[in-house]
Parts: sequence; structure tokens; C-alpha cells
Amino acid sequence: MLTQIVRPMVRTQLRLLASSQSTRATLVNTIAQWMSFLGVEARVIDIDASSDKIQVSLVVGKPEGCDSRDWEQILKNLEESQRASGTEPAAPIVLTALQKSKLQRLLAYIIQAGNPDTKIAWEDVLPQLRGLGYEEEMLLGIRSALKIPQSLEVLTDGLDPDLAAIALPQAVSLSMLDRRVTASEDQALSALLEAMKQPL
Repeated sequence: MLTQIVRPMVRTQLRLLASSQSTRATLVNTIAQWMSFLGVEARVIDIDASSDKIQVSLVVGKPEGCDSRDWEQILKNLEESQRASGTEPAAPIVLTALQKSKLQRLLAYIIQAGNPDTKIAWEDVLPQLRGLGYEEEMLLGIRSALKIPQSLEVLTDGLDPDLAAIALPQAVSLSMLDRRVTASEDQALSALLEAMKQPL
């Protein structure tokens, strides 16, 4: 549903941008508007065209739904990591074997929730998962987990907030593959969001 609403709107705005006589000002306003849809107040401080890309620098304020303590911690973490590592790339997230298994089962549940009345055909699901960038180990785990019904209550009971934060965007991507979100998928996404809010 979200995709059906947002994509036509974006296409319309891009068409208007292409025909605008003041492209820079229009693009600055458009980007700020797009960010506002996410509840984020953003101000464009620099914009430049380079090759076939547009480079944008933003100043972003605390999002509407962000707890003040979380925002202060994010800013503090950014300052400390900048001092400690300069421009070094962020270290990849390393999951334990138990976390990987839980993530695979959570994603299998999302796939099952999106097709509640249909037996999952792995050959149909595999290309979509590969398109989302999943590696072979993750694919094998999801395939194995799809062989048995998964329980949302069991999967989210005591779920680590960090793992929930990793799972949520992946679950959203899976839910939006068919451009609709079922009631079961919505329930799962809500459960992951709630798990993220739990204290560590």
C-alpha cells in the first residue's frame, strides 16, 4: 500500500522538477518534503550534480517519533566514533549463530504471513530474496525455516532489541514485495517495532 501511494507521487514530483525553471530551489524543497513524510525535519545545506549522480548534504533534526534520550545517545555515539575512527568504514554487524537462526526464522514467518493460504514455493521466493541481496547462508536458513510453521509469539518472546532493529527493515522489504501488507505481516512488523523499544 505504501509503495502504491509513494511511487506515483515521486514520479509526479520528478516530472515537475524536470520542467522547473528553478531546478535547484525546487529540488531542495522536494527533498525536505520527502524527509518530512518520515517525520524528519531536514534542511539541505549543499547540492551538486556530478556525473550521473546528485550529491546532497543535509542537516537533520530529531525525528518526531524519536525519544530525546535516544537522540542524545545517537549524537554522542556519532561524535565518539568520528573522533575514534575518522573516515574509516563502519564495521559490519556480526550475528551469533543463535541470532542468525532467529533472524532466518523471523524472515520465514514474514514470508509465510504474506501468503497465509498458499504453500510457499521456494523456486518462486528464491529470486526475490536474491534480489534483496541475501547471501547463501541466510537463504539456506530461511528455506529450512519455511518447512515448518513459525510462531510470532515464540519468535518475539524476549527478542533482543538490537536483533529486532536488524530484522525490521528486512521484514518491511519482504512485506512490500507484493505491494500489499497483510494483517499478519502488519502484526509482525508491529511486534518487531515494540521489541526494538524494550530496554537492553
